[in-house]
Amino acid sequence: QVQLVESGGGLVQTGGSLRLSCAASARTFTRYAMAWFRQAPGKEREFVAAISSTFGSSRYADSVKGRFTISRENAKNMVFLQMDSLKPEDTAVYYCAARPLPVDLMTYAYDYWGQGTQVTVSS
Repeated sequence: QVQLVESGGGLVQTGGSLRLSCAASARTFTRYAMAWFRQAPGKEREFVAAISSTFGSSRYADSVKGRFTISRENAKNMVFLQMDSLKPEDTAVYYCAARPLPVDLMTYAYDYWGQGTQVTVSS
């Protein structure tokens, strides 16, 4: 069983930055691929970014590529999402998710989810 707790959301202006954090309770954190998803009002949950534990290889949605960076600190069971050049369309609840390796881009592939943290980007 893995418990995930997100933090770091908030209100920011267009062009600003936020850093989301996710604390994981997994005893063998390095066996898990970690990901961030988001869900805007009235829309389906969508993939944002994912990272493997092996060499920290990462994947990104096209909509955030070049603006967001996912990283992890295995010694502290933490994963992060650095979000720069934020746009109003980035407004959503952001969820941290985990699954046993390998990385996957699909929502249904992830077994464990956090409660979500709200990110609001004002225009």
